[in-house]
Amino acid sequence: MWRYGVTPPHTGGMVLVAAKRIRLARRRKSAGFTQEGLAEHLSVERSTVGRWESAETEPQAWLRPKLARALKVNTEELQALLDDIVVTDNHPSERMTHALENPSSVDLMVVAYLHERLRQLDESYDQEASTSLLGRAGQLHGQVKFLRENAGNPRVRRALYEVEADSATFMGQLVWDVSQRRDHHGPLGYFQEAVDAARHVRDPSIEAYATLRMSYVALYGEKNPRRGATLAQQAADVATLVSPSLTGLSLLHVAEGHAMTGALTECEAALNRAEDQFDRAHPDDVAAPYYTINEYNRLAGSCYLFLDLPERAEPILRMTTRALAAKKKSQAIALGNLTLALIRQRKLDEAAAAMHRTIDAVELTRGGGGLNLAFSAGRELRQWRQEPWAQEINDRLLALMAAI
Repeated sequence: MWRYGVTPPHTGGMVLVAAKRIRLARRRKSAGFTQEGLAEHLSVERSTVGRWESAETEPQAWLRPKLARALKVNTEELQALLDDIVVTDNHPSERMTHALENPSSVDLMVVAYLHERLRQLDESYDQEASTSLLGRAGQLHGQVKFLRENAGNPRVRRALYEVEADSATFMGQLVWDVSQRRDHHGPLGYFQEAVDAARHVRDPSIEAYATLRMSYVALYGEKNPRRGATLAQQAADVATLVSPSLTGLSLLHVAEGHAMTGALTECEAALNRAEDQFDRAHPDDVAAPYYTINEYNRLAGSCYLFLDLPERAEPILRMTTRALAAKKKSQAIALGNLTLALIRQRKLDEAAAAMHRTIDAVELTRGGGGLNLAFSAGRELRQWRQEPWAQEINDRLLALMAAI
C-alpha cells in the first residue's frame, strides 16, 4: 500500500505534527558525515541538509546522484530513504486516549498518528507473519471507524475516511492470509468497505486498489478466473486517470485471469497493455514503487505457468526470485511457482532445491499465497514420494502444516 508514506495533514498552512526522515539521518551518520560535513561535501548550506532530514524539502534532481554517492547508496535506495517519513507527536498516547474518550473532539493530529501507525504495520507486512499483525491492525481499524463515526469536524471526518479506506484494505489482506485464502466472505467485506470509503472521499487510487484485491479473492480463492479478470479490469478502468502503475498492476491480473482459462492471445495482449504503462509512469504516481519490473515478471511467469508453458515461465521466475529477496512474501510466491515450473519439466534436483527455499520463505512469513503454492507443489511431487528427497520435503510440509 502506498498511501502511508504521504506527508501529514496540514491546517491553515501549519504542520500539526513533526515529521522526520530518520533512516536518511542514520544513513548519513553511518557514511561518516555530520550535517555540516555533508553540506560542505555537497556545497550546500547545513540548514539545507537539516530540512531534508526534517522532511521539509527534498534534494533537487541535479544533487541526487552526488548525494547518493556520498551516502553509498544507489538512486532507488536514496529514493526509499527520502520516501520514509516518520510522523511524530510528543504525547500520542494521551492524545489518543482523549480522542477515544471524547470522539467528537478528534483532530487532525490524531488522524496523522493513526495514519503513521498504519504505515508502520504495512511496512512490517513483508517481514512479519500476518497472524502477528492481525490483532494490532484490527484494533487500529476499529479505532479509526469509531472516531470517523463520531467526529464533529467535517475535515477530520473526511481524513478519517481516507485512513479507513486504507485500513480496511489492509485488514482484508491480513484476514485472507490468516485464513490461508479459505475465507472469502470476510476479506471481501473489508475490501467493499474500503471501496465505499474511497468513493465517499472520491479517491480513485484506493478504490482501484481495493477492487484489485477483490480480484485476487476471485482468482486465487474462489478459483473464478472470469470474475477475477472482470474485477481486475474494473480496477484498471478506475485507476487509468490517476495511476499508470496501478493500471499496469491491474492489467497483469487481467492477464492472469485469461491465462487461467487457457486464453494465450488475450493473456499476452493484457501483458502488453500492462507493459505499456511503464512508459506512462510519472513522478506523482504514488503507486510507482509497487509496479516494478519484478512485479511484472512475477505475474508474467505465473501466466505462462497457468498456460502450461513451464519452459517459458522458468527463466522469468528464476530472475524474479533473486530480485525479490527483500520482499519475502512475494518471493515465496515466485519460489512456489518456480518449483512448479521445474517439476513440470521434470528437473527434479532443481525442483527439490527450489521447494526447500519455498518452505524456508513460508516458515518466515506464513503468507497465504506462498503457503498454498508450497502445498500445490507438494501434491505434484507425490509420484516420487518413495524417493528420500521427496520424503524429506513431505516431512517439512507436514511440520509446516502442524505449525499453522
